[in-house]
Amino acid sequence: MNDNIIGQLDPRWRKHFESEFAQDYMVKLRAFLASETHHGIAIFPPHEQWFNAFLYTPFDEIKVVIIGQDPYHREGQAHGLSFSVPEGVKIPPSLRNIYKELNRDLGVKIPTSGNLERWAKQGVLLLNASLTVRAGEANSHSKQGWLRFTHRCIEQINEHKKGVVFLAWGRFAHSACSVVDTAQHCVIKTSHPSPLGVTKTSRDFSAFRGSGCFSLANGYLKQAGKAAVDWSLSES
Repeated sequence: MNDNIIGQLDPRWRKHFESEFAQDYMVKLRAFLASETHHGIAIFPPHEQWFNAFLYTPFDEIKVVIIGQDPYHREGQAHGLSFSVPEGVKIPPSLRNIYKELNRDLGVKIPTSGNLERWAKQGVLLLNASLTVRAGEANSHSKQGWLRFTHRCIEQINEHKKGVVFLAWGRFAHSACSVVDTAQHCVIKTSHPSPLGVTKTSRDFSAFRGSGCFSLANGYLKQAGKAAVDWSLSES
């Protein structure tokens, strides 16, 4: 794990990272990742992109948090932002469904790119619960300490910010957001946008398809006196 990353973070994230990196569980996680690399095991995303979510979205600018479970585990897909893929990479099924709901909800033209950096730069923290994964092995690093680290990140947002929207898509994200104080923040729970989950419903959450989660998020932000997110991915 590259310690130079701390120097690139904004002061609020930097203080949090310095505290967490000193904890025993992070020392063990760093040793595990070093061992994986030493033994020639491919890890996604590339190490310089592990903390992209925090680099693209400074702590004080966070307006929305979108929680994913695991980085994409195929070559060239993961780049440190949940649900996002680099320019030129085929758009994954879940992201296609996200775009379809965005189009239905807000009339936004369906993008041809799967790169969500523009959202991140507007204050949308695209946070995977695990920040690394073995090539071809989904959830392979989830029990090594990342979940505790990202849980602490969510706690920091919950405790030190107000009026943040948490878009919790799927039961894993619902659990991850259980710490959030809904008197201070907004948690919008839906099913997961994957092909298997996009239409599922429960008494506790709505189906992702038809949820209107993007307009709901913007409505809450406006009520909180914040600028709405421009969910389109155009450069204009």
